[in-house]
Amino acid sequence: MHELVPSVAVLMPFRKLATFFAIICAVSGSLVVHESRRAAPTGFFSQGPAPATDVLTLRFGLTPNNLGGLQEKLVAISTPGSSEFRQWLSKDEVKSFVQPSNETVVAFNSFAVANGLKPTVISPHGDWVSVALMVSEANHLFGAQFEKFSHASLTEPITRTLAVSLPSELIGHVDIIHPTTSFAGRNPDLSQLPFYHHRSEKRTEPAASCNSSNPDGHVTPTCLQNIYGIPSAPATQKNNKILVTGYLGASPIRTDISTFLEQFRPDIPQNTTFDLITIDNATNQDPEDVPPNLVLEADLDVEYTSIGLATGVPVDFLSVGGPPDSDFSDLATAFLDTNTFLAGLDSPPSVVTTSYSPMENQFEGSVARKLCDGYMALGARGISVLFSSGDGGVRGSHDNSSIPGDCEGNTFIPLFPPSCPYVTAVGATQGFNPEIAANFTGGGFSDLFPRPWYQTQAVDSFLKTIPPDFAGTFNKSGRGYPDVAVQGVGLDLVIGGTTFPGIGAGTSFSAPIFASIIALINDRLLAAGKPVVGFMNPWLYAHSEAFTDITEGHNSGSECPASSSAFDATAGWDALTGVGSPVFDKLLTAAFEY
Repeated sequence: MHELVPSVAVLMPFRKLATFFAIICAVSGSLVVHESRRAAPTGFFSQGPAPATDVLTLRFGLTPNNLGGLQEKLVAISTPGSSEFRQWLSKDEVKSFVQPSNETVVAFNSFAVANGLKPTVISPHGDWVSVALMVSEANHLFGAQFEKFSHASLTEPITRTLAVSLPSELIGHVDIIHPTTSFAGRNPDLSQLPFYHHRSEKRTEPAASCNSSNPDGHVTPTCLQNIYGIPSAPATQKNNKILVTGYLGASPIRTDISTFLEQFRPDIPQNTTFDLITIDNATNQDPEDVPPNLVLEADLDVEYTSIGLATGVPVDFLSVGGPPDSDFSDLATAFLDTNTFLAGLDSPPSVVTTSYSPMENQFEGSVARKLCDGYMALGARGISVLFSSGDGGVRGSHDNSSIPGDCEGNTFIPLFPPSCPYVTAVGATQGFNPEIAANFTGGGFSDLFPRPWYQTQAVDSFLKTIPPDFAGTFNKSGRGYPDVAVQGVGLDLVIGGTTFPGIGAGTSFSAPIFASIIALINDRLLAAGKPVVGFMNPWLYAHSEAFTDITEGHNSGSECPASSSAFDATAGWDALTGVGSPVFDKLLTAAFEY
């Protein structure tokens, strides 16, 4: 540009040149690029400009007044040895950190009034507002060019822009405009959900074997109780709940839960069930109207949480749909709405478990950071937020040997939200004596989030085990995950009235299992008048003695050769199984030390 200006000056009279520069300065001063990308992600194709009169609903994430203060507080209340340890905050105390300042509210409202917009506050802390406006207005006000994009996994095109800007008066007051440049969370491939493993013949009796390393072995709730020492005695604290999240309108089949209990937990009444909560237009859909793998996901998540494992702990299932007339494909929005829902609860669940984990590079940085800040706020309230670590090893959501170069690729792909430092990421193991890392267990290092304070020493030790000629490429200074791991291969489940013996595999099983363990520990803590474990990562890393160290395994992926570049399990924390698999009694003892 510096070379072009003189040539323009030669052609323009002085007065016109002055006007030209005035226009340039005015434009650059009024709009500042907020997010941009060179092109849509692979697989998305532009269908041309979005119709000018189409109505968009944009969400504006307003800047919190003291996010740094909340982070400092969370460090204090979650770190063992602190005088404030486990003094979790109330909803109003979290709000005092998260709500936007008066200056921010005035700035945004003034902008809205000046442009004829009518914002609606959509979050309990006032940090999210929604605005409906036409495409032509959005293009003009935010320097955007909204287009229609199609993708093979979508039934209808979505409206996105490759760049969005903020008016200068909103700089420092708006963190995110969504959905604009974010293409994250299109309808998940079947490969992103739990996959079948072993044979699939119907069986009416639970197998006697409890060895998932044996092709004929099966893992049942009783097996898990034996492996980890999980008690079968019913919980006593009814205010201690697990919440399981489900997306794209999925919800479990109640008769499947009854059948599961009849076969695998006959000591629990068969009418034990879950409470269904729906948001974003989700309904208790007929299973025939829901994709089979979404039914599978919902069923297994409930079968291996409190219904079938954490005996007597109440469970809620949160089914999240999508906005009216949406394509139900935007997991980023669904995650945001889940955070907003939880933030508004006066009596939130003690544990939240989610088995959906898209690739981190599908999210715009501002979207992922805003979501991660939301998980931090939930953790500060004493909510343990768990995510499965993924089923593609180091290769994202799922490896695929049929894609040329997928198994040979040496650039590792992290997943989000497992890469957020304020959630507990759960990987998968298999077998016992020894228990080893499953080859598909997701693990690696974030490209967005730096290494958190609680895992500095653990990750440093792991990095020293990686040989100098290691072929994999990853961010050595990023947040490492997973944090823990439990069984995730050869599990029995009931889907659509049919019992599938030992064919379930995936970290989608692992996260609910670990959620059950934490919920049972919370039950004992509450019965003793103590606070729940809440955001637990600093505590987990401080108590390696409460875990079985997993030292075998290679997470190249379930379909890629074992020789493919990936991480190896080793003594101490590793990017396959975290600090290891839990020993219930030892973890319970550690919980009562404070």
